[in-house]
Amino acid sequence: MNDHQLAAHLATEAGKLLVELRAELSGQRLAPFAVGARGDAAAHDFIAAALHQHRPDDMVLSEESMDNRRRLEHNRVWIVDPLDGTREFSIPGRTDWAVHVALVTDGQPTAAAVALPAQSITLATEPARATPEAASPPRVITSRSRPGRLSRHIAESIGASIIQMGSAGAKAAAVVLGEAEVYAHASGLHEWDLCAPAAVAAAAGLHVSHLNGAELRFNQSDTYISDFVICHPDFASAVITR
Repeated sequence: MNDHQLAAHLATEAGKLLVELRAELSGQRLAPFAVGARGDAAAHDFIAAALHQHRPDDMVLSEESMDNRRRLEHNRVWIVDPLDGTREFSIPGRTDWAVHVALVTDGQPTAAAVALPAQSITLATEPARATPEAASPPRVITSRSRPGRLSRHIAESIGASIIQMGSAGAKAAAVVLGEAEVYAHASGLHEWDLCAPAAVAAAAGLHVSHLNGAELRFNQSDTYISDFVICHPDFASAVITR
């Protein structure tokens, strides 16, 4: 498998594992945090073992493991969020959670996939999705639990409605799938939250950058990313604040 195929394979198979695990745990009356913790650990263990098998010379940065700083000296680093949207995963019936797998080379993602396991969808850099048609009026997607002023401001400025959803991966995927036109975030995420969704969105012809238009870079010493926007190119100039 090439890197694109491997990313898609790992995201898809980890997602299947998570769907099966959630069904298995549903009858055990576990607290939601315990269900989420089991999902985080199971997906991480699967992806980490598979990367060790298929790409033993590459480094891995995962939300669910200690940060090995030797990654900063390596050219190829896989950035992984084994379960993006742990809270949503732990609630029966919720589908807005994801699995992120991305390969970064020289600071830029070169292959990636975002799986939406509860929806049986995997979005990958190859084959990339076609750029979706923009809806009129447009839609701005924001967090269900922490809707921000930025989303409301953007929606007002472009005459958009607001959609609320869970995980970062699910929100970015909604833009890729043509279910929203703008996803912007100003309160910060980590590289594992954004790397795979940004790569898949860019491959689909969407605009991806910091809010000021600057390029996003990954495998940095500080994994915190202060802000970003993923949007249909028709709205990039209206959203970017220079």
